[in-house]
Amino acid sequence: MGTTQLESVPEPKYWHLKTVLSDALDSEFAVGEVLPNERELAARFGVARATLRQALEQLELEGRLQRRRGVGTTVAPPRVGVAVGDYAHGWADTSGEDSWRTVDSVEAVPPAAVARLLETAPDTPVHRVRRTRMSHGRPLAAELLYVPAESVPGLAAIETPSGPARARAVLRELRRLELEGRERSVELGSARADDAKELDRLPGAPVLVVTTRYVTEGRTAAVAVATYRADTCRLTFGDGAGEELLAG
Repeated sequence: MGTTQLESVPEPKYWHLKTVLSDALDSEFAVGEVLPNERELAARFGVARATLRQALEQLELEGRLQRRRGVGTTVAPPRVGVAVGDYAHGWADTSGEDSWRTVDSVEAVPPAAVARLLETAPDTPVHRVRRTRMSHGRPLAAELLYVPAESVPGLAAIETPSGPARARAVLRELRRLELEGRERSVELGSARADDAKELDRLPGAPVLVVTTRYVTEGRTAAVAVATYRADTCRLTFGDGAGEELLAG
């Protein structure tokens, strides 16, 4: 690798460095290859390590790089197209290359923002189902599905208080509902520690948070908060071809 010094430019130095690094990724590195350490890269491009970190963070946000525990910073593969159009993904475990796996269920008080969407009192516990979405053996999303008791009245006869069996029972009862519609929002965020662990990411890594409110009989049946990896996912919406949102 040769030495490349950055000239004075009117745009932020880290932004110009990001462009130079992006060109280097295309010409000098293969997918999955580990980049040199920060000290070596900073010396090559003649910048401070703080500037280099800003550029690397931006490239990670754009899906060009991945930071992996115990490995370092690697060149990312192309993003995976992820459909987010079907009603609640069937609310069932699925198999195949793209699948949802039910993890567990507990009764818990939802975050205030979710309680407002559910139209429940702030301190009212609901069923919280945790699921993970996998693609080709890789985790793509971690989902928390919040379900008020009135949406699943049949659970009263089920004794299992928590765990995967309880989660499947909640989803089975949800499938009995006639859904009328949904409202969805997408935000760019940072991975919390628990989501980062499930998604095999570092805490603070860029993620896309998809919040979906499901409606039945004029009320909220459930609220799903799904956290997608922003470095590997390209989300598509709609029941048909849908509109496409490129993460990052």
